[in-house]
Amino acid sequence: MRNAVHSPLEPTRRARTFAATVVIGYALVSLIPLLWIFMTSLRTPQDAIAYPPKVLAAPSLVGYVNLFTTRSRVAPAELAALPPATSWYEELVREQQMILAGPSRFSDRYLNSVVIGFGSTLLAVSLGTLAAYAFSRFRVPGKDDWLFFILSTRMMPPIAVAIPVFLMYRALGLSDTRLGLILLYTVVNLSLAVWLLKGFMDEIPREYEEAAMVDGYTRWQAFVKVVLPQATTGIATTAIFCLIFAWNEYAFALLLTSGAAQTSPPFIPTIIGEGGLDWPAMAAGTTLFVLPVLVFTVLLRKHLLRGITFGALRK
Repeated sequence: MRNAVHSPLEPTRRARTFAATVVIGYALVSLIPLLWIFMTSLRTPQDAIAYPPKVLAAPSLVGYVNLFTTRSRVAPAELAALPPATSWYEELVREQQMILAGPSRFSDRYLNSVVIGFGSTLLAVSLGTLAAYAFSRFRVPGKDDWLFFILSTRMMPPIAVAIPVFLMYRALGLSDTRLGLILLYTVVNLSLAVWLLKGFMDEIPREYEEAAMVDGYTRWQAFVKVVLPQATTGIATTAIFCLIFAWNEYAFALLLTSGAAQTSPPFIPTIIGEGGLDWPAMAAGTTLFVLPVLVFTVLLRKHLLRGITFGALRK
């Protein structure tokens, strides 16, 4: 039998094996910290700080209970005089020689992160889509200069303007408000959204819109019914990147908020337990904090993969 001719475009078995090994190794190295954080969230405070570290330990929900509750230590005699615990989480609190004093502030901070993160992402993607369409389809005077100006806003780290923003927000009454952070994150993400989406808009043939307008569609109807469905991949990709920034942003959230609008990133490191940092509670907060972005990215992963390679090949 004659040996099949190997195509130079087809990777060899050795190359595929090497690539698979590198990818799997990188995935394992990347997942180990996340796995360790999750395991820490299911440990007791004593097991979390044990030395040498315990790889396997008896699971416990103390971290999650401590994350969502405020507790107060009482004397053993007072604890014994209390009526029996009415819930499983109250029993865990009493095992720590404490009583429940009320809910913690984590739920409010988590809700702030959801509202601010997704709100700013929606606003940035919406405005970025309109601006990108205008730059892609219309003759805008000084278009190249405007695009460079928009890009230049990403050349400077956002924290460099923290003091002017702080003074401006204090004068306008936007400090420690959800609206203030939504507007700020939208402005920071808008340049990224415009540049990413303009590339996707340029790849959509103009003939689609022209055919729709010949059939009687207005420019807006052609944009909504023809362009937007074609740009779904780019919109989803842009939304993921915008959400990751707004969700993880720490510096502005720390500087501009202190109570009502504080988000999870500056709150989680302040979780204090008996005798110091409550590592299981911090790990529980981090685990819950990662979930929304993880779920959002998984749901849009097909669009993300298509968006990265969109326009790489032309027919």
